[in-house]
Amino acid sequence: MSELYPLKFEPILKEKVWGGMSLASRYHKNADISLKIGESWEISGVADNISVVSNGFLAGNNLEELIEVYMGDITGDAIYEKFGNEFPLLIKLIESKEDLSIQVHPDNEMARERHNAYGKTEMWYILESENGSKIYTGFREPVTREIFEESLKTGRLPDILNTEKPSPGYVYFTPAGRIHAIGGGLILAEIQQTSDITYRIFDWGRKSVNGETRELHTDLAATAIDYKAAGKSGFPAAPILNKTQNLVNCEFFTTNIISFNETVVKDYNLIDSFVIYMCTEGEFTIKWEGNSEAVIKGETVLLPAMIKDVELEPSVKSTILEILLNQENIPTN
Repeated sequence: MSELYPLKFEPILKEKVWGGMSLASRYHKNADISLKIGESWEISGVADNISVVSNGFLAGNNLEELIEVYMGDITGDAIYEKFGNEFPLLIKLIESKEDLSIQVHPDNEMARERHNAYGKTEMWYILESENGSKIYTGFREPVTREIFEESLKTGRLPDILNTEKPSPGYVYFTPAGRIHAIGGGLILAEIQQTSDITYRIFDWGRKSVNGETRELHTDLAATAIDYKAAGKSGFPAAPILNKTQNLVNCEFFTTNIISFNETVVKDYNLIDSFVIYMCTEGEFTIKWEGNSEAVIKGETVLLPAMIKDVELEPSVKSTILEILLNQENIPTN
């Protein structure tokens, strides 16, 4: 029996002014349903928000402590060499009852210079959407900084943004520098670099939970925005039953989708990386070396890199996101 096993973590729940109540009620998060939970951090290596194991004999240990002990057996040798004890991805579930702020994230170079941190490239996978929901992503067409600043000054920034209608199963990839906002009426999964740096640009005149105007970072944002990032971004996942389909393959993460109603055999012997499973629909069992771990909708599991052969056995038709770092894509700076 392997010393390590598929790890589950206590969700880190974040109350937000724009949050809702569905993550608790429909995605099995242990929270007071009267709270406006906007984010559930499923796996986090962000300082002061390190995920804590909830299952097995390692329960109560946090992710940073585990990597310090098990090193590449958890993350993969090349990943450990690059990131050390810091887990390189932040995995979230998000519910937006209202529009989030229009914002942008810096890239690695800018974040390192300004904040001694990693930048933030991210992707969204839409789980639920209400009629009239929107995703703001990029500009309608390329603009200049002057056009951006004028639209901001006159309160018309949303008018020059590319707006899309998200449907369940749609994917949005947002590289650092692309202006964006999650609209109201959505539940989605977010995969991103380990970074909590956001430049808030426009917040619809909203007040914080304390009744104060929320801080904006327009000067920082103006130099971080890619003014050429424009046009349509979203696309449907279109999974093929019992096959692994790629959604996003970028420098910072690879995300696949698996929709399955029969056992799927996974061989990771050629991949030196941890693997994350996010169960977005149904329920299934991970089987490895005579052991098993059940996973239900709304749960996220970290498969340590040392576990190379698993079977995913669905109880009902299920859908999962499979997230990893391809070794050739491990960033070098």
